[in-house]
Amino acid sequence: MEFADEVPDILRHPEASLLVSVRVRMDDGSLKVFRGYRVRHSTLRGPAKGGIRFHPAVNLDEVTSLAFWMTFKCAVLDLPFGGGKGGVAVDPKSLSRMELERLSRGYMRAIADFIGPEIDIPAPDVYTNPTIMAWMSREYNRMKGHNTPSVITGKPVPLGGSLGRDDAAARGGYYIVQDLAERRGLRPKEMTVAVQGFGNAGYHIARLLHGEGFRIVAVSDSRRAFYSEDGFDPEAVMAHKDAEGAVGPVRRQGEGWDVVDHEEITNEKLLELDVDILVPAALENVITPENADRVRARYILELANGPVTSEADPILKSRGVTVFPDILANAGGVTVSYFEWVQNRTGLYWPLEEVHQRLRERMVGEYHQVEAIAEGNDLDNRTAAYVLALRRYVEAIKSLGTSDYFGRS
Repeated sequence: MEFADEVPDILRHPEASLLVSVRVRMDDGSLKVFRGYRVRHSTLRGPAKGGIRFHPAVNLDEVTSLAFWMTFKCAVLDLPFGGGKGGVAVDPKSLSRMELERLSRGYMRAIADFIGPEIDIPAPDVYTNPTIMAWMSREYNRMKGHNTPSVITGKPVPLGGSLGRDDAAARGGYYIVQDLAERRGLRPKEMTVAVQGFGNAGYHIARLLHGEGFRIVAVSDSRRAFYSEDGFDPEAVMAHKDAEGAVGPVRRQGEGWDVVDHEEITNEKLLELDVDILVPAALENVITPENADRVRARYILELANGPVTSEADPILKSRGVTVFPDILANAGGVTVSYFEWVQNRTGLYWPLEEVHQRLRERMVGEYHQVEAIAEGNDLDNRTAAYVLALRRYVEAIKSLGTSDYFGRS
């Protein structure tokens, strides 16, 4: 596609970046200082939107890249947002709950003048959750002297959060699979699914697909992976994980579970199983040129961020594997965050069925647009999704005038 020369420069540079120091008094009386960041990549199409992560590896380059990615994700779903991201370089597992609250409130105090419901709206991300968002929201309210629920999304429902946010990332991907099956005449009860990563997104996609009749034949977490031709009950697998700290090859039996016939495999082997749908829901860069030619799934639904490398995409396409890219497949989370922001601003809160209906319409509608671009231009879905996002972003830039406009005599 053609666009004005200044578009790459606009995309290359975030609008604003903030580096802060967060001082936290620890339980033992000592003082620790943590580095925090917030980046607004773009507010061209609306306020910046993006999560806050607490992780030891957080740095300015990572946050900047993720903010850029969020600009495109919001554009793919046609949300009135640009991209933002934030984080603190910390191992949250090393903190007590009181220390975690002090860190969360301290970070909000440091960035409060940089964010707001009209300019930049944070949300949960890696190792942050609704409780942490509630602490930050309350701290923002205290500083500003009034209640502003729309400043942060992903809050607990009693404090202004939206129903349906807990499984939104997985549910968005589920609606894509559901639509695919309906339009292509696929029979869920005859289709097999392997899920790598049984965290929040992995569990919920397994639960939703299992409820539709799909057979979940493989599951894994960071410690163990299992395969069973007969399939697993996702709720039993999660109950086992909650009780034992790791997934188990189980199904429901009364109040507990029974072990099913299974084979213990590796996470790497799981990616190469002969299944209809593979769901990488854990780590990035797990499908690369080194193993892409051994992937036998017909469809890959990316619920993790970046599980398939760009170098692996053409290999998969040449072998007839359809990839539903992360920028589309796991965008249900930011979409329901948008719904929460809308509900906070209007004061009208939607029942769960309405949230689900609106999410399905948005996910399926944008999936059809991506598919049409891919089929019409012989592109893979990932490239088509970025084409769709770039078109929308470029149109916004053109609306303000580019060199083509200002260069006219």
